Amino acid sequence: MTSFVTPEQFAASNKAGVETLLSIANTAFASAERLAALNLNVGRAVLEDSVNNIKALLSVKDAQEFVSLQSSLAQPALEKAVAYARNLYEISAQTQEEFSKLFEGQFAEANKNVAAALDKAAKSAPAGSDVAVAAVKSAIAAANSAYDSINKAAKQVAEIAEANVAAATNATVKAVGATAAKPVVGKKVA
Repeated sequence: MTSFVTPEQFAASNKAGVETLLSIANTAFASAERLAALNLNVGRAVLEDSVNNIKALLSVKDAQEFVSLQSSLAQPALEKAVAYARNLYEISAQTQEEFSKLFEGQFAEANKNVAAALDKAAKSAPAGSDVAVAAVKSAIAAANSAYDSINKAAKQVAEIAEANVAAATNATVKAVGATAAKPVVGKKVA
């Protein structure tokens, strides 16, 4: 009986696995750091804006000025919320892209190893087993083709979703901006 995995191959495989796990961990930590920094910066900005807004509201002298001030505060708040959502989405998309690259690399390496093992097994296989080997190679090729198709479709869906999110947030910002820019018509409160 011939051994297909040498100790060197086993050690190389284990080393590659550990390196992949380290890459995954580093990507996850980098993403967590970016999220924490974003949340701290947004938290600080919200606190500062809240204090400034309260000071402005406390200096209001009549109802018309109060309504006008509220309208002027709505647009910047919405724009900041949209910017926060965009930053979250960007961090998420970049993290997902990094993970995809890692998994695609692992998938390609696994395919290469399976093909090498299959070729090695075919060389030592009994006569007449070429049909079985060809069937296995065909099944592997079909699986790879399906994986590629699914991967491409998933990327297209992600691109479409990203475009739709961008269009929706831009439309929301414009709609709120148009509403905030309209003059308030009503009775003056005495």
